[in-house]
Amino acid sequence: MPAETRGRILSLYDGVDTRAVREFATRNQITKRRSTMASSVGQFCIAVADLEESVRFYTEIMGLEEQGRTEIPNVDEVHLAGQEGGGRIQLAKFAETMRPGPIDHGFALWKIYINVDDAAETWKRAVDAGYKSVMEPERLDRWPVVVGFVLDPDGYLIEIIQHDGPRPGEA
Repeated sequence: MPAETRGRILSLYDGVDTRAVREFATRNQITKRRSTMASSVGQFCIAVADLEESVRFYTEIMGLEEQGRTEIPNVDEVHLAGQEGGGRIQLAKFAETMRPGPIDHGFALWKIYINVDDAAETWKRAVDAGYKSVMEPERLDRWPVVVGFVLDPDGYLIEIIQHDGPRPGEA
């Protein structure tokens, strides 16, 4: 990682009250494990331009639930999760001094999967709310799923996926 990038990342934590971080970890049951193997993916964080618009998209349109908010110098964050667990999404709105200009997606993050009960209904709700459709929901032949695609407020590709049977690798 370039030194400049590392420095910008580390500067996000300047002035952070470590007690607040420990309290957040305890409250959310984030504890140190003895195993050296990962047991699950906890959450991932995406940068957003308008925090409240993104919260509305992921809660009202996609059906995730807000789990909490964190404010640290130069960044405001919202943590979201599904009703049935799984990984969490963290939305981060950086101060303009930390991220001048539009969000650059590059090629690092291809898409975000959101598991839903009804892909067609969720896709329609997103399109009716003005979000861009990339692909209408359709059933895939190779897996027992229906998938559709939309773009979130920041242009992240969202795969809306409805499972109608066991997922690949599940019994």
